[in-house]
Amino acid sequence: MPSGRVYDLAVGPAPAVRSMSARSAMMADLAGLLDHRALVAPEDAPPYEQGYRYGAGCAASVVRPASIAELRAIVTYCCRNDIGFLVQGANSGLVGASTPDDSGDQLLINLTRMTGIEELDVLDRAATVLAGTRLSAVNAAAASHQLCFPIDLGADPTIGGMVATNTGGARMLRYGDVRRNLLGLEVVLADADATIVTDLAGLRKDNSGFDWKQIFVGTGGAFGIVTRARIELHHLPQRTTAALVVPRGQEAVPRIIALLETALGDGLTACEGMSRNAMRAAFDHHPSLRDPFGGRIPDYVLLVELGTSMPEAILPDLDAALAEAIGSALVGASPDIEDVLVGRPADFWAIRHSISDGIARSGQVIAFDIAVQRSKLPAFRSAALAMLASDFPQIQVCDFGHCGDGGDHFNLVWPTCDLPPEAERRPVIEALRGAIYDLVVFGFGGTYSAEHGVGPHNQEYYDRYKPEPARALSGRLQSMFDEKGLMGNVRL
Repeated sequence: MPSGRVYDLAVGPAPAVRSMSARSAMMADLAGLLDHRALVAPEDAPPYEQGYRYGAGCAASVVRPASIAELRAIVTYCCRNDIGFLVQGANSGLVGASTPDDSGDQLLINLTRMTGIEELDVLDRAATVLAGTRLSAVNAAAASHQLCFPIDLGADPTIGGMVATNTGGARMLRYGDVRRNLLGLEVVLADADATIVTDLAGLRKDNSGFDWKQIFVGTGGAFGIVTRARIELHHLPQRTTAALVVPRGQEAVPRIIALLETALGDGLTACEGMSRNAMRAAFDHHPSLRDPFGGRIPDYVLLVELGTSMPEAILPDLDAALAEAIGSALVGASPDIEDVLVGRPADFWAIRHSISDGIARSGQVIAFDIAVQRSKLPAFRSAALAMLASDFPQIQVCDFGHCGDGGDHFNLVWPTCDLPPEAERRPVIEALRGAIYDLVVFGFGGTYSAEHGVGPHNQEYYDRYKPEPARALSGRLQSMFDEKGLMGNVRL
């Protein structure tokens, strides 16, 4: 199935801007509608057309509205003239949902000029922000009030993009994903009037009707354009401590997590898993990292973080609280923990955050963003490792991720020293993807996309693994919100 255009099964593909003269006419029309600063010159367009890590396209043109009024003018123009368009935030996604296809027919609408924190209500612990506002800007403003928006990510996305993707991050175990922290929303619909739907009251309790905002969360911008969001803020942790926990076998990992949750409650803010190969890649390519293992890297390690916003007078010794919780798993006839290393949290997180770059320098990365029930994660890893050792012995497993919520960046590396020509690699990688995804979805009831969402890069897997009734329902909704099939490149 085509993956670079939106296809509405009822109305067919989005109409195209067919010729250079038509594109020129479109740009002349837009110049009459928008401030000149909203128009991106053709020679300045490539950075917007390039995907964050891979993939590039070609847009008919790029526009950067600075206001909701300008955005609505663009949407109205596109809908009345049957011009396909694609909305982009920080362009930090990993499935191509904000990257234009290569047709040269889509108008690319970048929202990074639509920025601002319109309200930061300390007493309500909430903020209303424009969709193009970066996560870092929200947290910088909130920090002065000892608050934060605690979706912890390696990138710096826009809030609108985070809503569209329903991002989670390393501290989802404690704070949840965007959906759980979204109090209100404003969206522009893909119709000739650019209808705007708003509910920014931000009520935590409101059963007066359908909670429509949830339709726009995690659907890749397929149903509408997020323009404003009311987000819940949390108290900024004043103190944190961390430990590296070495489990006595993979099967012990879920038990350790459950034990820590029982002992530490909401204080447990993160539980990240790191495999030996992943950590070795980080150490090999980042020599400034401190190796707490002295070169004897365990098979698998949990990075456990405890944080609190409580004053020291109430919880005086955070390190002791973590040590006591871990200690109960170190004793007994069959202890689940083999070893524990304590140290500066920043040093441990530096290892975790260096893994992606380390494995990228080790060879060709075949990345997976999977999740299963966390109780099944050890069994999945064991089955996947056995299958790869048997069928793909040239591949190294360098996985890491959010084992506290069942997520795993099950990244594979084809080492540089063993790389065959691309033509020989391609069918092997395709077979690899199918084998891993089949194991995740059919073998363990998991998902092929835990965090990254749906886009052209994984559209075929959506079509393969999402049950037909669910796809049919999503398709009817998409046809209702985008009757002409003009918006975006995600086909639900």
